[in-house]
Amino acid sequence: MTNDRHTHDHGHDHGHGHSHHRSRRAWRHRAGHLLRPHSHDSADKTDRALESSARGLRALWTSLAVLGVTAVAQAVVVAVSGSVALLGDTVHNAADALTALPLALAFLLGRRAATRRFTYGYGRAEDLAGIAIVLTIAASAAFAAWTAVDRLLHPRDIEQLPAVAAAAVVGFLGNEWVARYRIRVGREIGSAALVADGLHARTDGFTSLAVLLSAAGAALGWRLADPLVGLAITAAILLVLRDAACEVFRRVMDAVDPALTDAAERALRAVPGVQDIGELRLRWIGHRLRAEVAVVVGGELTVREAHGVAVDAEHALLHAVPRLTAALIHADPAPSDRSPDPHGPLAHHAV
Repeated sequence: MTNDRHTHDHGHDHGHGHSHHRSRRAWRHRAGHLLRPHSHDSADKTDRALESSARGLRALWTSLAVLGVTAVAQAVVVAVSGSVALLGDTVHNAADALTALPLALAFLLGRRAATRRFTYGYGRAEDLAGIAIVLTIAASAAFAAWTAVDRLLHPRDIEQLPAVAAAAVVGFLGNEWVARYRIRVGREIGSAALVADGLHARTDGFTSLAVLLSAAGAALGWRLADPLVGLAITAAILLVLRDAACEVFRRVMDAVDPALTDAAERALRAVPGVQDIGELRLRWIGHRLRAEVAVVVGGELTVREAHGVAVDAEHALLHAVPRLTAALIHADPAPSDRSPDPHGPLAHHAV
């Protein structure tokens, strides 16, 4: 018995001794809807998914513009000052701005409807965008390291130190604003990729402040301050690269926060008629969650009654698990000495 519907009709006649109990639950459910109306139908979910994607796109385009202006301003100062620390920071800011492009493409693809080939839709494009972001961060780290090492081997004086310091402050302010915006929107729509990109921007802001140390060292006549700070910025980029790679790896491997699994289990066990949980799987598809669950119900229930339990279980999950938009519920009859194993015909397929 499976259930993947999101419009709930609580008027079923379940017969036997369960009809009175289920009718009372249905009445309480309808009363709750009067106080807090909501909908789980496919049209409503599609609207919410499109709205979240639109908010993600707005966040990306806005942050792209802010970081683009920041990088251009820093690049002008790099051209007149020759600071490799500022050059490394500028390249990293430009790379951070450009990471918005694959992520924006992923958001656009994620809005497309599922097809007979891509039956889960295109939400996993966000994972591919995450891989592109990791590669971009790695490339910026390699370039920053190369320029810093070259300056160590061929030191030179930095010019326009006040402009370098000002550009560092501009880089910090631009990155911190973008970080706050991306993290807030990412958490609100459930996009781990957007949150990770925001944390990346915050780290970039602190690397921009490190350029101030380079300018201070140069002002004191220490020529190696600039390339050494450039190497420190490279190390900071590598730390961001490690965290971003771990996040993308978890998403590709369908990892979820164990707290979400715990919340789903608590919600399912509280559903009347659910005796046990046989299987529970959660996976991210883009910035939306999907669940696949097997619940154990009484073997004496009719098909209609078991279906009603599955509907209630799905409804409980939709309320308990944030960003969950779909749940496939399978109802298994409780084991009995008088009936054969309901999964017996599948035993020879088990791994």
